[in-house]
Amino acid sequence: MSQIDDLAFFQRLALAGSLTATARDLGLSVSAVSKRLKQLEWRLGVSLASRTTRRLTLTVEGERYLTDGGAILEELVELEEGLNAQRASLSGPLKINATFGFGRCHVAPLLSRFCINHPNVEGTLELTNFPMTPGEQGVDISIRVGELPDSRLVARRILENRRILCAAPSYVERMLPLSVPADLSRHPCLVLRENDSDFAVWRFEHRPGQHKDQAVKVSGPLASNDGEVIVNLALDAHGIILRSYWDVQAHLEAGRLVPLLPKWQGVRADFHAVYLQRRNAPARLRAFIDVLQQEIPRRVASVDYR
Repeated sequence: MSQIDDLAFFQRLALAGSLTATARDLGLSVSAVSKRLKQLEWRLGVSLASRTTRRLTLTVEGERYLTDGGAILEELVELEEGLNAQRASLSGPLKINATFGFGRCHVAPLLSRFCINHPNVEGTLELTNFPMTPGEQGVDISIRVGELPDSRLVARRILENRRILCAAPSYVERMLPLSVPADLSRHPCLVLRENDSDFAVWRFEHRPGQHKDQAVKVSGPLASNDGEVIVNLALDAHGIILRSYWDVQAHLEAGRLVPLLPKWQGVRADFHAVYLQRRNAPARLRAFIDVLQQEIPRRVASVDYR
């Protein structure tokens, strides 16, 4: 088989994550898939993955073969798309990574519509608690919040976003005075725990710009590693939350939550579509990011970011 066929096979294998899943996708036996992988490793003279029938873990050489080989395949697809008179006909694999809440609410519906409009695109949405790096496990686009961690990555902003301090009306009726962020230390704050820290730090900017930014250590009797749980706890009047506007927009509009400290606001937490810097990004990748930039702001009502 050709080297291009080997690259495509290994990309499919890494995307599936196991010999069994790959065999099912390709309509082959597990032994046939295992044999082809062994033949590929023999030809290259390196081990590409450690594996069982249920799990595949890429070696350093395997990660390089996947990343660099994937770029070669994408350039080939880009070339063929450029030669095709019908450029609107996009095709090929497109894997997106996003967090659970934002991915379910906004990315999944847009990917569904995109694949209806472009039936030759093979879309995959991988939802995780922590962002994956483009190129990792075949990810093409990663939806991230905040600053870029790697200069090799390109980011296009798809949503302006801030975190909003809010609570249920029934909690507000009985709560202690709250006039500045420092007062939060006396309130039960519902903390989203995404690491092993024993506390959370909430950061605020003063809207008129008359005071320095403030960072406050907060804590409370209830916490979770899931944003939806935190919002539900706030709706049950257990305390105060600091959540992205997109996540609490509907509750604020319905009056189920009310904003607090109107002269203070959470720091910027804009959403970006992130991908690897390369000479020719595939047309399907660029097209889907265009969709994200156009549609995400329409799905989340505007808020004053000044």
